[in-house]
Amino acid sequence: MTKYRFRFAGATALALALAAPVTLSPMLASPAHALFGFGDIVYDPTNHAENLLTAARTLEQINNQIQSLQNEAQMLINQARNLASLPHSSLQQLQRNVQQTQQLLAQAQNIAFDVQQVDRMFQQDYANLDLSATDSQLVADARSRWENTVGGLQDAMRVQAGVVGNIDTNRAEMSELVGQSQGATGALQATQAGNQLLALQSQQLSDLVAVMSANGRSEALIEAERAAAAEQGRIQRERFLTPGAGYQPGNARMFTGGN
Repeated sequence: MTKYRFRFAGATALALALAAPVTLSPMLASPAHALFGFGDIVYDPTNHAENLLTAARTLEQINNQIQSLQNEAQMLINQARNLASLPHSSLQQLQRNVQQTQQLLAQAQNIAFDVQQVDRMFQQDYANLDLSATDSQLVADARSRWENTVGGLQDAMRVQAGVVGNIDTNRAEMSELVGQSQGATGALQATQAGNQLLALQSQQLSDLVAVMSANGRSEALIEAERAAAAEQGRIQRERFLTPGAGYQPGNARMFTGGN
């Protein structure tokens, strides 16, 4: 019986000795993946680090998306600015200036700025002088041509006065448009301001054309009157020198009642 107990004790000791390395090996080793237990909570450092890295990457993606949305919003704001219309328009004022100049040209005296009327009036008063007209008729025709010349000069001066009157208005509009162009918030506003400046220049050019036309008309009337006067003088000179029908000498008494 004692021998049996000794063998059982020896077997038990041998079993414990063989099992000891297996039980102690986790405690003696130093693995990269270690777990730490705190009651029922198990802390895994490697898993925690991976979770932090995933969270950082997710946060970076969110920041990139926010930045992208901000860029898109800024792009839409810029597009809205580029499509914004200019709040100031000079069209009505420029049209009024042009209309005033046109009205002055339309009020031309005797001979209007009309091709058919010019042809008719020149054919009547300047081109063909009637050789059989009486002296009184010749004088009346000469006076009519003189009135045309004076009227043309007056018309030219009226057009000049109207154009000069537009200078102040054009100056104010030019200053306003330049200010609008410099303060434009987008491409459309800058383009519209530039177009209105071009329209202002076109209106000024039309005023210049009107002045040149009125001046040219007055100068043409002066030259036409001179030409007609020269022709009328030739006719009257021929009448004066024609025997029988021209000048007839006679006796003239300058004083009456004397001896």
